Amino acid sequence: MTISHHPGDDVLLDLAAGRLAAGPALLASVHARMCPQCAARLRALEAAGGVLLESSPPQPLRADAFARVMERIAAPAAQGFAQAALPPPAVRRAPAETGVAESGRPDWPEGAPWPAGLDGCRFGPWKWIAPGMRWSRLLAPPEAAANVFLLRIGPGRSLPSHTHGGVEWTQVLHGRFHDGHALFGPGDFDAADGSIHHQPVVQGTDDCICLAAVDGRLRFDGLLARLAGSLVGL
Repeated sequence: MTISHHPGDDVLLDLAAGRLAAGPALLASVHARMCPQCAARLRALEAAGGVLLESSPPQPLRADAFARVMERIAAPAAQGFAQAALPPPAVRRAPAETGVAESGRPDWPEGAPWPAGLDGCRFGPWKWIAPGMRWSRLLAPPEAAANVFLLRIGPGRSLPSHTHGGVEWTQVLHGRFHDGHALFGPGDFDAADGSIHHQPVVQGTDDCICLAAVDGRLRFDGLLARLAGSLVGL
Protein backbone atom coordinates (compact mmCIF):
# COMPACT_ATOMS: atom_id res chain seq x y z
CA MET A 1 0.00 0.00 0.00
CA THR A 2 1.46 3.33 -1.11
CA ILE A 3 0.29 6.29 0.96
CA SER A 4 0.71 9.68 -0.70
CA HIS A 5 -1.27 12.06 1.55
CA HIS A 6 -0.46 12.49 5.25
CA PRO A 7 -1.50 14.73 8.15
CA GLY A 8 0.88 17.63 8.74
CA ASP A 9 3.25 17.76 11.70
CA ASP A 10 0.92 20.32 13.31
CA VAL A 11 -1.89 17.73 13.34
CA LEU A 12 0.38 14.99 14.70
CA LEU A 13 1.78 17.38 17.32
CA ASP A 14 -1.74 18.25 18.48
CA LEU A 15 -2.57 14.53 18.56
CA ALA A 16 0.51 13.75 20.65
CA ALA A 17 -0.26 16.61 23.04
CA GLY A 18 -3.93 15.69 23.39
CA ARG A 19 -5.10 18.98 21.87
CA LEU A 20 -6.88 17.49 18.85
CA ALA A 21 -10.68 17.19 19.01
CA ALA A 22 -12.07 13.66 19.34
CA GLY A 23 -13.12 13.21 15.71
CA PRO A 24 -9.91 14.39 14.02
CA ALA A 25 -7.89 12.58 16.70
CA LEU A 26 -9.52 9.28 15.76
CA LEU A 27 -8.85 9.82 12.06
CA ALA A 28 -5.23 10.84 12.63
CA SER A 29 -4.62 7.82 14.88
CA VAL A 30 -6.21 5.46 12.33
CA HIS A 31 -3.91 6.96 9.71
CA ALA A 32 -0.86 6.42 11.93
CA ARG A 33 -1.84 2.76 12.40
CA MET A 34 -1.92 2.39 8.61
CA CYS A 35 1.18 4.51 7.88
CA PRO A 36 4.60 3.53 9.34
CA GLN A 37 6.03 6.92 8.33
CA CYS A 38 3.49 8.88 10.39
CA ALA A 39 3.67 6.40 13.28
CA ALA A 40 7.41 7.13 13.48
CA ARG A 41 6.81 10.90 13.33
CA LEU A 42 4.21 10.62 16.08
CA ARG A 43 6.63 8.67 18.30
CA ALA A 44 9.32 11.31 17.72
CA LEU A 45 6.93 14.13 18.65
CA GLU A 46 5.82 12.33 21.79
CA ALA A 47 9.44 11.68 22.75
CA ALA A 48 10.27 15.36 22.25
CA GLY A 49 7.29 16.30 24.39
CA GLY A 50 8.50 13.96 27.11
CA VAL A 51 11.95 15.60 27.11
CA LEU A 52 10.37 19.06 27.41
CA LEU A 53 8.16 17.88 30.25
CA GLU A 54 11.10 16.43 32.17
CA SER A 55 13.05 19.68 31.78
CA SER A 56 10.16 21.87 32.97
CA PRO A 57 10.23 23.19 36.55
CA PRO A 58 7.89 21.39 38.99
CA GLN A 59 4.41 22.84 39.37
CA PRO A 60 2.11 22.48 42.38
CA LEU A 61 -0.85 20.12 41.85
CA ARG A 62 -4.46 21.11 42.26
CA ALA A 63 -6.26 19.70 45.26
CA ASP A 64 -8.53 17.62 43.01
CA ALA A 65 -5.72 16.43 40.70
CA PHE A 66 -6.02 12.74 41.65
CA ALA A 67 -9.80 12.70 41.17
CA ARG A 68 -9.45 14.36 37.74
CA VAL A 69 -6.84 11.79 36.66
CA MET A 70 -9.11 8.92 37.70
CA GLU A 71 -12.00 10.45 35.73
CA ARG A 72 -9.87 10.59 32.59
CA ILE A 73 -8.73 6.99 33.05
CA ALA A 74 -12.33 5.84 33.41
CA ALA A 75 -13.65 7.78 30.39
CA PRO A 76 -12.00 7.35 26.93
CA ALA A 77 -10.90 10.67 25.49
CA ALA A 78 -9.15 11.98 22.41
CA GLN A 79 -5.75 11.56 24.10
CA GLY A 80 -6.26 7.80 24.10
CA PHE A 81 -6.32 7.77 20.32
CA ALA A 82 -2.72 8.96 20.19
CA GLN A 83 -1.54 5.99 22.22
CA ALA A 84 -3.69 3.68 20.12
CA ALA A 85 -1.74 4.83 17.07
CA LEU A 86 1.64 3.68 18.31
CA PRO A 87 1.65 -0.14 17.86
CA PRO A 88 2.94 -1.41 14.50
CA PRO A 89 0.38 -1.16 11.69
CA ALA A 90 -1.99 -4.11 11.63
CA VAL A 91 -5.29 -5.01 10.07
CA ARG A 92 -7.97 -7.56 10.73
CA ARG A 93 -10.25 -9.11 8.18
CA ALA A 94 -13.94 -8.82 8.81
CA PRO A 95 -16.31 -11.55 7.63
CA ALA A 96 -19.19 -10.68 5.36
CA GLU A 97 -22.02 -9.34 7.50
CA THR A 98 -25.46 -7.83 7.21
CA GLY A 99 -26.41 -4.88 9.38
CA VAL A 100 -24.18 -4.53 12.42
CA ALA A 101 -22.41 -7.44 14.12
CA GLU A 102 -21.66 -7.73 17.83
CA SER A 103 -18.31 -6.13 17.03
CA GLY A 104 -20.12 -2.91 16.12
CA ARG A 105 -19.02 -2.98 12.47
CA PRO A 106 -21.36 -2.39 9.55
CA ASP A 107 -21.10 -4.96 6.75
CA TRP A 108 -17.75 -4.71 5.00
CA PRO A 109 -16.44 -5.72 1.55
CA GLU A 110 -15.41 -9.36 1.66
CA GLY A 111 -11.64 -9.68 2.04
CA ALA A 112 -11.13 -5.97 2.71
CA PRO A 113 -9.06 -5.12 5.80
CA TRP A 114 -10.75 -3.62 8.83
CA PRO A 115 -8.35 -1.01 10.30
CA ALA A 116 -6.99 -2.00 13.69
CA GLY A 117 -7.29 1.66 14.69
CA LEU A 118 -11.09 1.25 14.71
CA ASP A 119 -11.11 -1.77 17.01
CA GLY A 120 -13.30 -0.91 19.98
CA CYS A 121 -15.40 1.56 17.97
CA ARG A 122 -19.11 0.95 17.41
CA PHE A 123 -20.89 2.00 14.23
CA GLY A 124 -24.54 2.06 13.26
CA PRO A 125 -25.87 0.18 10.22
CA TRP A 126 -25.40 1.53 6.71
CA LYS A 127 -28.09 4.05 5.80
CA TRP A 128 -29.07 5.17 2.31
CA ILE A 129 -28.26 8.75 1.30
CA ALA A 130 -28.54 8.59 -2.49
CA PRO A 131 -28.15 5.95 -5.22
CA GLY A 132 -24.82 4.20 -4.68
CA MET A 133 -24.11 6.13 -1.49
CA ARG A 134 -24.49 5.03 2.16
CA TRP A 135 -23.26 6.23 5.53
CA SER A 136 -22.76 4.74 9.01
CA ARG A 137 -22.60 6.88 12.15
CA LEU A 138 -19.85 6.27 14.71
CA LEU A 139 -21.70 5.60 17.97
CA ALA A 140 -18.75 5.23 20.37
CA PRO A 141 -16.26 6.08 21.78
CA PRO A 142 -15.85 9.82 20.84
CA GLU A 143 -18.12 12.25 22.62
CA ALA A 144 -21.58 12.82 21.21
CA ALA A 145 -20.59 16.18 19.71
CA ALA A 146 -18.07 14.54 17.39
CA ASN A 147 -19.53 14.28 13.87
CA VAL A 148 -17.76 11.10 12.74
CA PHE A 149 -19.05 8.56 10.25
CA LEU A 150 -18.16 6.05 7.54
CA LEU A 151 -19.06 7.03 3.99
CA ARG A 152 -19.41 4.30 1.35
CA ILE A 153 -19.75 5.30 -2.32
CA GLY A 154 -20.05 2.91 -5.26
CA PRO A 155 -17.81 2.76 -8.36
CA GLY A 156 -18.21 5.74 -10.66
CA ARG A 157 -20.42 7.57 -8.15
CA SER A 158 -19.51 10.93 -6.68
CA LEU A 159 -20.20 13.09 -3.69
CA PRO A 160 -21.92 16.30 -4.89
CA SER A 161 -19.67 19.27 -5.55
CA HIS A 162 -19.09 21.26 -2.36
CA THR A 163 -16.87 23.44 -0.21
CA HIS A 164 -16.73 23.60 3.60
CA GLY A 165 -18.00 25.68 6.47
CA GLY A 166 -15.28 24.26 8.71
CA VAL A 167 -12.82 21.41 8.14
CA GLU A 168 -13.69 18.10 6.48
CA TRP A 169 -11.26 15.40 7.69
CA THR A 170 -11.08 12.25 5.54
CA GLN A 171 -9.19 8.98 5.99
CA VAL A 172 -9.47 6.51 3.10
CA LEU A 173 -9.95 2.92 4.28
CA HIS A 174 -10.82 1.09 1.05
CA GLY A 175 -10.99 2.02 -2.63
CA ARG A 176 -10.00 5.26 -4.33
CA PHE A 177 -11.41 8.63 -5.31
CA HIS A 178 -10.26 11.67 -7.25
CA ASP A 179 -11.57 15.05 -6.12
CA GLY A 180 -10.45 17.09 -9.13
CA HIS A 181 -7.23 18.03 -7.35
CA ALA A 182 -5.55 14.73 -6.44
CA LEU A 183 -6.04 10.95 -6.27
CA PHE A 184 -6.63 9.47 -2.82
CA GLY A 185 -6.24 5.75 -2.11
CA PRO A 186 -6.14 3.38 0.89
CA GLY A 187 -4.34 4.99 3.83
CA ASP A 188 -4.47 8.53 2.46
CA PHE A 189 -5.48 11.40 4.75
CA ASP A 190 -7.02 14.74 3.79
CA ALA A 191 -8.14 17.88 5.63
CA ALA A 192 -10.13 20.28 3.43
CA ASP A 193 -11.32 23.71 4.57
CA GLY A 194 -13.33 26.51 3.01
CA SER A 195 -10.57 27.26 0.52
CA ILE A 196 -11.15 23.89 -1.18
CA HIS A 197 -14.01 23.35 -3.64
CA HIS A 198 -14.12 19.78 -4.90
CA GLN A 199 -16.21 16.80 -6.02
CA PRO A 200 -14.83 13.39 -4.99
CA VAL A 201 -15.47 10.76 -7.71
CA VAL A 202 -14.86 7.07 -6.98
CA GLN A 203 -12.28 5.44 -9.25
CA GLY A 204 -11.97 1.79 -10.29
CA THR A 205 -14.39 -1.07 -9.71
CA ASP A 206 -14.52 -1.14 -5.88
CA ASP A 207 -16.63 0.83 -3.45
CA CYS A 208 -14.72 3.63 -1.76
CA ILE A 209 -15.08 3.66 2.03
CA CYS A 210 -13.78 6.62 4.02
CA LEU A 211 -13.80 7.55 7.68
CA ALA A 212 -14.79 11.20 7.91
CA ALA A 213 -15.08 13.86 10.60
CA VAL A 214 -16.81 17.14 9.82
CA ASP A 215 -16.27 20.38 11.72
CA GLY A 216 -19.16 22.60 10.69
CA ARG A 217 -21.16 21.73 7.59
CA LEU A 218 -20.38 20.89 3.99
CA ARG A 219 -21.61 23.60 1.61
CA PHE A 220 -23.11 21.71 -1.33
CA ASP A 221 -23.71 23.52 -4.60
CA GLY A 222 -27.13 22.03 -5.36
CA LEU A 223 -30.37 22.37 -3.40
CA LEU A 224 -31.14 18.62 -3.34
CA ALA A 225 -27.61 17.86 -2.13
CA ARG A 226 -27.98 20.46 0.64
CA LEU A 227 -31.27 18.91 1.75
CA ALA A 228 -29.80 15.38 1.76
CA GLY A 229 -26.72 16.60 3.61
CA SER A 230 -28.80 18.25 6.30
CA LEU A 231 -30.58 14.97 7.01
CA VAL A 232 -27.31 13.21 7.91
CA GLY A 233 -25.54 16.13 9.58
CA LEU A 234 -23.35 17.13 6.65
